[in-house]
Amino acid sequence: MTASADHVKALVRAHADGDEEAFYSVALQLAAKSARQGHNRLAAELRDLVDAAQAQPIRRHEPTPVVQPRGELAELVTASYPEIHLRDMTLAEAVRVQLQRVLHEQRQRERLENHGFAPIHRVLLVGPPGTGKSMSAAMLARELSLPLFTVRLDGLISRFMGQTAAKLRLVFDAAAKSRAVYLFDEFDAIGAERRVEGDVGEARRILNSFLLFLDEIRPESLVVAATNHAGILDSALFRRFDAVITYDVPSADQAIEVLRRRLASMNTSGLKWTALAAHVNDLSHAEIVRAAESAAKDAILAGSEQLSTSVLIAALDARRATRHG
Repeated sequence: MTASADHVKALVRAHADGDEEAFYSVALQLAAKSARQGHNRLAAELRDLVDAAQAQPIRRHEPTPVVQPRGELAELVTASYPEIHLRDMTLAEAVRVQLQRVLHEQRQRERLENHGFAPIHRVLLVGPPGTGKSMSAAMLARELSLPLFTVRLDGLISRFMGQTAAKLRLVFDAAAKSRAVYLFDEFDAIGAERRVEGDVGEARRILNSFLLFLDEIRPESLVVAATNHAGILDSALFRRFDAVITYDVPSADQAIEVLRRRLASMNTSGLKWTALAAHVNDLSHAEIVRAAESAAKDAILAGSEQLSTSVLIAALDARRATRHG
């Protein structure tokens, strides 16, 4: 009974934390234990329940829709309610572990704060375009049942030059009032602006304002900044973040997993997956997805759901040629 009691407590904790992956993992452990004890029918029923639950969207954890940003704020941010889960993403193990840590600390926010600690709530995502940074922010919002508010800093700076610091204040004031994941995309715009001749003073004000706002942000909201060019960021920015997560193009195995996920609705029984490994080098997650979609659409429009290895290789090579062209 001790093991069963531990499982029950683990189920309750996972439910209270809103941790779906942990909840289903414990349920499957219970199923395995039941099978070892000879309760095969119960084990099968538990596994079936988990499979059925994972196949359906979890409605009870969806965020309650909030009013879209209005007035000046509507010019600065876009709101969305993503549907991407952590289990849906193909990630390097080190990246997955770091994202799981962010989720875990956010779910245990009150427990940490009761002991005088703040959860991770300022995260910098670094890596080449198309490697999953923006998708990770969307995943964090979905897993935490929060809306995603996206701020494109490059557009904000170019559109409101001379007013950028004041506009940033509006965004951070909103973060203090509305719990959400705030994604500052194209974050390198702040670092890049510092190097534009004639605008050094304005750029410095923008940088200093952002650093001040970042220091003031409460842990109720999660601030995520994404950059493709970490090398041009001011070192002071890195020190202000609780976690810096580095992304890279997928390995060959990860690339094949991306292809398998995107082509799940197609007939891939004839594909030679090992032959594809030599054609995914240096391609980002997004580029691999685009190549898979191109090959799949060609097959569908030709009246077939069967994909051939040669067609998919051609699509991958064409995507690489387009990038370097």
